[in-house]
Amino acid sequence: MKQNSAMEDVRDGKGFKGFVERLTLGITRVLEGLPGVTDVRFVEREPAEKRCLLSWEKKNNCLLPEDLRDFYLTTDGFTLSWSSRLEGQPVPLGSMVINSVAKLLPLCQSTLYCLPNAPTLADLDSEEETEGLEDQPEAPHFDSRSRIFELDRCGGNGKVCLVFNNCTPGEEAEQSEVWFLDRALYWHYLTTSFTAYYRLMITHLGLPEWQYNFTPYGPSPQAKQWAYLYRPLTAHSDPHIDPTGEPIMNKLDPSKAFRGKAKQPVPKKKSSAPSGGSTGTPKAQGGSGRQSGTRK
Repeated sequence: MKQNSAMEDVRDGKGFKGFVERLTLGITRVLEGLPGVTDVRFVEREPAEKRCLLSWEKKNNCLLPEDLRDFYLTTDGFTLSWSSRLEGQPVPLGSMVINSVAKLLPLCQSTLYCLPNAPTLADLDSEEETEGLEDQPEAPHFDSRSRIFELDRCGGNGKVCLVFNNCTPGEEAEQSEVWFLDRALYWHYLTTSFTAYYRLMITHLGLPEWQYNFTPYGPSPQAKQWAYLYRPLTAHSDPHIDPTGEPIMNKLDPSKAFRGKAKQPVPKKKSSAPSGGSTGTPKAQGGSGRQSGTRK
């Protein structure tokens, strides 16, 4: 609540420009000073009403983390975009988005193919693949064990989600983390708090696919080129290169991807040896011999 009051004072006392600089951590001035950057736009939003936050918590049976609650009481969502001038024309490039309370919706499967036996997102869960690493919490589940809400759709390159893990039906969830769901529906841990994620988003300038820096395979080559241009110090220390100098690829393991789909080989029956003490001749060859004898 103190943070909310401070932000309201900035908005009222120093005007809109001072409010934007505090809210964006001064990144607007940084962007305007970069070569080729143009059309830096920040969308001003009114604070969310407390009743809207309480209604969201009651509807979803989740308690918003305190830092995210304070953020929404300052501004109901966040949108900052910028372009880069390429051959004299502005090209939309950077995008920083935090969904409003009304758009903080559960991650759910489209109802387009809701057939009785249709696969669901929960079918993708595998205990072997969703176990967290030693230095990371357990990965989210698509079933009732996790409650997942979209913070940002990342321009179609994945989804940044607010995740409540280890949920119990009928009980209010309190602990949350921020995770990235890539286009292959793999989870990647980002931060333990909304504030930490917000700072990551700002420091990465909202560049395309910046969330993929937290995956084993990294951003696309095109996205890396933009990062080399606007974040050269961090972009050149690319962690997605193995010791041989080759980029780490997202390899498909058929034994896991098609688990249970491969047909088991049918055991061949042993043919009994022909009578008469013969050493035996393959059945196909025997048939061929009878045919040639008929021709005689």
